[in-house]
Order: sequence, then structure tokens, then C-alpha cells
Amino acid sequence: MSDTRLFDTKVQLLKYKVLREVARQAWNGTLTENLLAIPKMIVPGKVPTMRCCVYKERAILAERVRLATGRRGVHENVIEVIDIACDECPAAGYEVTDSCRGCLAHRCEDVCPRGAISFDHDHTAHIDKSKCVECGQCAKVCPFSAIVNRKRPCQNACRIKAISINGDNAAEIDASKCISCGACVYQCPFGAISDRAFILDVIDILKNSGGNGKYRTYAIVAPSISTQFTYAKLGQVITGLRELGFHAVTEAALGADMVAERESAELAEKGFLISSCCPAFVEYVEKAFPEFRDNVSGTLSPMATIAKYIRDNDPESKTVFIGPCTAKKAEAQLDGVKPYVDAVLTFEELQALFDSRDIDVASLGESVLDNASGFGRMFARCGGLSDAVSQGLKEQGLGDFMLRPASCDGIEECKKVLMLKSKRLTDANFIEGMACTGGCIGGAGCLTHGQKDRMRVDRYGQEATSRTILEATSKLLQ
Repeated sequence: MSDTRLFDTKVQLLKYKVLREVARQAWNGTLTENLLAIPKMIVPGKVPTMRCCVYKERAILAERVRLATGRRGVHENVIEVIDIACDECPAAGYEVTDSCRGCLAHRCEDVCPRGAISFDHDHTAHIDKSKCVECGQCAKVCPFSAIVNRKRPCQNACRIKAISINGDNAAEIDASKCISCGACVYQCPFGAISDRAFILDVIDILKNSGGNGKYRTYAIVAPSISTQFTYAKLGQVITGLRELGFHAVTEAALGADMVAERESAELAEKGFLISSCCPAFVEYVEKAFPEFRDNVSGTLSPMATIAKYIRDNDPESKTVFIGPCTAKKAEAQLDGVKPYVDAVLTFEELQALFDSRDIDVASLGESVLDNASGFGRMFARCGGLSDAVSQGLKEQGLGDFMLRPASCDGIEECKKVLMLKSKRLTDANFIEGMACTGGCIGGAGCLTHGQKDRMRVDRYGQEATSRTILEATSKLLQ
């Protein structure tokens, strides 16, 4: 299949090419000697494809290689800005456009609190950036809508205002606010913001597992995998994972069943609960609404829950989570999760891993993946967790508890509901927070972000042979 058809954007395609080459060299044991040559392998000629000159293009690719190998930059963040690539966007802030008619009213001048607006001989308005504080009052009163706020795509994408523009006119991420959701990664049109990869860790794990290896390695796949790799059948993707060297493939949705069972009981006991499934949302609660920390469920996320179950039953095993989420990479570093999850891959990185081994997924036979209920599988989309908790209450004889869920679709809605709850303006007693719009199906690490993904998840849930949560979790005891 053509590489260009695998992804939404050419930025994703470029990122994939770097990951694929890094992985290929790692499999072959030649990464160290070829590390500096990889940018030239990707852009072999003397004519640049996307930048002003081939030398700058390769310098940026060298930074992409650094991120692909998992090496940290100045900060500990999973999400990083490639400064040298962040120089094409115009300066952000309020600007006067050609729509300014040079009117006599000068309302923009009257409302400006800093005297930042002046006029030329044609009465056209101009904004002095050294005085402007970006309050936006001028834009509000302009009768021609001639003043616009030209925020950069990354700033528009970051709804928690963790991105600012530094003195060098490059984006800068405030680690004290960032929740590693990756929204800025997907929206940056120049690929100047990216997430660190741990693909080398996965290759090292797989090289030492299976057969005469030291341990068995389990792939834990997120239910949103049902919306990805649309060029092949899901069963073929599962076979592809086995071809890579995974001993077994387990659904994170089974961990979701376990979480639904535990969180529904926890909710009935405490009366008010905030879900712990989305790591970006949990981090947002901790950073922006610390007064609700004690209300966050004590249950581990589905990823960590099923990984812990695997580790408890196979102490010598290794686990690799595969999903759409960049925040999972940060979650895997937490003290309470690190003992169970050895590495995290995004779907983008899994595609690069397949192709680094020349595995033609679409030509493979199908393997069965069926060990979760439909409720667990529907965690992939917003509202799925609340539906599962409702079902969990019924199955555990707690149906008398009056569930009043608030399913938050995207971090802006999460903020709104948490704000209302802090002011006691909502009676919601269970807050399901999804940092990505649509839920996990909108994660930054997806190959594509399709409009039909929600329907695919629902169909995937309906195909589950376990019809209830307890039926799925009871299989764990057999």
C-alpha cells in the first residue's frame, strides 16, 4: 500500500519515514554507525522537498531522529518543540487586516487600555506590538471585523494554554501546564512539535523475548485499533503483531471491563467519582483542579490494570501498550504504573515497526482477538465509560444508585464541567473526562482521524462474544 494513503498529513508521513528507518537500523544492529546518516537517507538529493535548503531540512530531520530514538531534549516532557523547525508561522497576536475601512469612529482606539493603536494618513489602524497586551477589546468593537487574532495552530490546538511564543518567535511548552495530550503535535502544519518515541525499547524487548528468549512479551492493544489500519482486517493486524515477536495480544478493553467493575463499586461507595482512565485528563485535574485530586478514582487505567494482571500471572513477562495516546507514554513513567508497563507505542509507530520488518499486514492470515465485552471496547469513544459504569452498577446489584454522569468530550468540556462542579452548579456524580475530542479515537497517535470512527468502535463492541462485563472478567479466573 502507498505510504501516502496511510496517514492524514504529509507531516505524519515524514515522521513515519524517520521512525521506520530508525527501527530498521535498530533491527539490523547498525543504528549506531548510521545514526547521523539517516537524514541523508530520507532526503538523498540536493534539492529540498519542504524547506528553504536541503541542509536545514536535514538538520531538522536530525532532531526528528533524536526524538525517534527516545533521547530527551532540554525538558523531561514527552512532547517537545523542535526549535529549528518552528520558524515559518507568522508572529501571533492581534492584527489589522485589509478590511479596515479607515472609519471615523475609531472605536478600536477608544477601548484600547494601553494606547497601542494609531492611524496613518488614510486613517487605517495599526497595532504597536510592544504595547499590545492582547486583550482583544479592539477586535470586539470593530464594526468591520477588521482586527483578527492570528493565533498559531499549536496555540489554537492547546486548549489549556500551555503553549506560548518565546523571544526567538518559537513555540514554547509550559511543562507545569502540559498534559501530554498531543493536540499540538497533530495540528502543527510544519511538524515542529512532536512526541518522543520509545520504539527502540520495544525492539530491544522483542529481540530478547520468545523462543529461547528471557521472557514472553504481551502486546496490549487499545480498542481504538478497530478504527485504524483500514487497509487490512483487524485479525491480520493481530497476526502482524505475532510476526513481530509478541507472544500474545491482549485487549486493553479487558482492562476496561475490570475498571468499569471496580469504578462502579467505588462510585456507589463514595457518591462522587472522577474517572482515572484518560491520563491526560487525570493530569489536568491534578494541575488545574487540585481540590478534586481525592475524587479521582483509585483504580488504575485500563492499560495499567490489564498489564498488572499479566505481570501478576506471568512475573517474567514484558508488556507493551499500543494505542492512539501520547499521554500514555507519560503515564507509563509514573511510579504506580512503571512496574507493569514496559513501553508504549502509538499506532503511527506500530505502522513504522511493521514496515521496518517488511511485514505486509494485508497479506497475512487472520488471528482472533476476543477477550473483552462490548462495554470495555466502547471505552474508545466518549460516553463509553459512562455506559460501562452504568452497566457495572446493574451487574453488581447496585442499580438503586442514581448515576448522573457527565461525559466530557475534549479538554474544554472537561474544564467546563470541573468548573461547574467546583462551584456546585452541577449535580453530576461521575465525571468521565476525555482529553481528546471524540475520546481515544481522536488521539494524536492515530494514523487517521476519520469521521466514521465512532461507528466502527460501536460495531467492534457489538462483535464481542462476552455480552456482559462480569462474563468478560470471569474468564480471567478460569
